[in-house]
Amino acid sequence: MSQGKYIGVLTSGGDAPGMNAAIRAVVRTGIYHGNTLFGINRGYQGMIEGDIEQLNRYSVSNIIKDGGTCLQTARSNEFLTKEGREKAFKNIKRFGIDSIIVIGGDGSFRGLHQLIQEFPIQGIGLPGTIDNDLYGTDFTIGFDTAVNTALEAIDKIRDTASSHSRLFIIEVMGRTSGYIALYTGIGGGAEDILIPEAPMDMQKLTAKLNAQHKAGKKSSIIVITEGEAAGGALEIKSNIEKVIDWDIKVSVLGHVQRGGDPSAFDRVLASRLGYESVLAVMNNENDKMVGMVNNIATLTPLEDTWTKKKDMDMTYLKMNEVLAAQQEKALEVIA
Repeated sequence: MSQGKYIGVLTSGGDAPGMNAAIRAVVRTGIYHGNTLFGINRGYQGMIEGDIEQLNRYSVSNIIKDGGTCLQTARSNEFLTKEGREKAFKNIKRFGIDSIIVIGGDGSFRGLHQLIQEFPIQGIGLPGTIDNDLYGTDFTIGFDTAVNTALEAIDKIRDTASSHSRLFIIEVMGRTSGYIALYTGIGGGAEDILIPEAPMDMQKLTAKLNAQHKAGKKSSIIVITEGEAAGGALEIKSNIEKVIDWDIKVSVLGHVQRGGDPSAFDRVLASRLGYESVLAVMNNENDKMVGMVNNIATLTPLEDTWTKKKDMDMTYLKMNEVLAAQQEKALEVIA
């Protein structure tokens, strides 16, 4: 195991609750093992501009509980160019940095992978994205907090849905991944969950809702992922209104899901991944992401995180259909 490395840590892409806990773990684990740590501010753009500072263990005091990222994050078009990456490499070498740990999603990992291919630099990725869409880890940093934030909103919306006999269509984040919708839908007792992994037949959906409405159901909740193939919440609402005379409202939760203090789960996950990432660097691992699979720390080639698809257990979706089914249907199944 190598010691005495100069390690830079940065956060890139969209922020996710728990990133600060990961930064803290990287810095303190690195220093504990005799390494020198640097914070690279504003992601790859900060690397290009030389916005880099040495960190000590007190630099990350009391940040484990905070949302967002103390190193800030930014998207960098300049880093997409060979010239931009060369400028970034020259800057980190100016500080003596020989290894970098990047906390982010697949876009951030693509950038890290490209940098490693072109220049003599060691790199390890940590999965920091609320979407939970990265192959090589059961859960990503920020996912659990985002689910709990969305769930809190759904619980409040159900109160008004029941009071006014309304159908609410709630759109959550996730891009082309339905994990947030699936977990919040189940946790919030949604009648329907629309996710990209299981495209919904609109005719089937409207028929089901119409039957529920005619049977006397007063309120209903549908949770939908922003990347649903059938369209966004407003388009779904328009299609349902053509068939059902129901008071339908739309709530797009948006970026509120990115904010807030990280949950206990995200703090622990981020701390473990940050700790493991430094060990990976010291073991001279390179071009890999540290993840947790079946509660075991694993290393996955960075390229696999975006070229391989993370399988979703569709049992959860089927389970929700059963739990939300009308009583008449349940009796019919038993018979």
